[in-house]
Amino acid sequence: MHHTRRALIGALTLGVLGASGTAVALAEPSAPVGEAKGTLAAGKGEEAQLNRLYEAAVAEGGTLTVYAGGDKPGQADYLRDAFVRKFPRMRVNMVVDFSKNHDARLDDQIAKKRVVADVTHLQTLDDFPRWKKEGVLEKYKPVGWDSVLPQVKDPDGYYTGALFYSFGNVTATKLGDRAPVEAEDFLKPELKDKLVLTYPNDDDAVLYYFKQLTDRYGFDYLKKLMAQNPTFVRGTQDSADLVGTGDHVANFGSGGSFSGQSVSTLPKHSPWVAWPQTAAILKAAPHKAAAKLYMSWLLSKDAQQNAIGTWSVRKDVAPPPGRKGIFDYTNMNPLGLRDFMNDRTALDRYKARVTLYVGDVKGSNPADPENVLGLRPISQEGAQG
Repeated sequence: MHHTRRALIGALTLGVLGASGTAVALAEPSAPVGEAKGTLAAGKGEEAQLNRLYEAAVAEGGTLTVYAGGDKPGQADYLRDAFVRKFPRMRVNMVVDFSKNHDARLDDQIAKKRVVADVTHLQTLDDFPRWKKEGVLEKYKPVGWDSVLPQVKDPDGYYTGALFYSFGNVTATKLGDRAPVEAEDFLKPELKDKLVLTYPNDDDAVLYYFKQLTDRYGFDYLKKLMAQNPTFVRGTQDSADLVGTGDHVANFGSGGSFSGQSVSTLPKHSPWVAWPQTAAILKAAPHKAAAKLYMSWLLSKDAQQNAIGTWSVRKDVAPPPGRKGIFDYTNMNPLGLRDFMNDRTALDRYKARVTLYVGDVKGSNPADPENVLGLRPISQEGAQG
């Protein structure tokens, strides 16, 4: 069974896993439209707007294709499943791949005028201002727009942060209170040959994690880290899942695992990473009504409270239990990844330098291990639109 992104991020933001590897205190999915639950029965406000959008989407054909950034098949299924539970007459194709692959795929579809994706939500935050400038995004302010944090949305309505993802520490439960928490802890002699990390030159959010570490502690930190002889793998999910297996006992720069062999924590002093995963509708989307319904549901208060499992992008939704507001951490800037990615020249220069230390990326794409997604996928199995 594939781990869901909601489960993994929920585990990290709540900072706790049950003994069986089950997340504690994650909210239940919302009820389908029309069920008598709170404001759903009243049919007012956001729910009334969603119902109208739902009817339009069904009249259009009831089909939606979403390109979701990730590094493991199934990571965005929690969003698809929650959406379909609420709107059972909808059929959703959720295709997960590295954001750097999806954005190239979308550029190719746009150039060839053969767009098959309706909505995309990606980690490549620099793509969205570019796409807006190129005129390939649909201008649309979804339900709940006025409640979205102004720092994470385009004021003109072409794109918006949809939810916050975060990367911190994953450590084996068997370490107990000996588990590393701060960056310096990962340099302890007893952790030599026991670290498993994601290639930073393969994932820009992990690269930004490393950038913050070398900015604060110098490249000498990276030299010492490499002296620990860490194992590098492709994908933050695989690196997290390996913690607690074999000799692997610790990781930083990933979202967590439900293996039951590890716990997730956030550093208290050293840097970590969170960012607003950003979403937009393609102007040439073949299913515009469905795209508008999905975007509006994703930003609705109901979904932000009950479906995403992490920090909300809305001002009127509280942070996860036991966590500060996303902008209240002194050792994490939720807009830092966006700024880092907006300077591609500096990013590529830093990536090249890091590669000298960690080596070239090796291994197949963990999001597409069979290499079936191709140019215009409308399913994770590679069906082409």
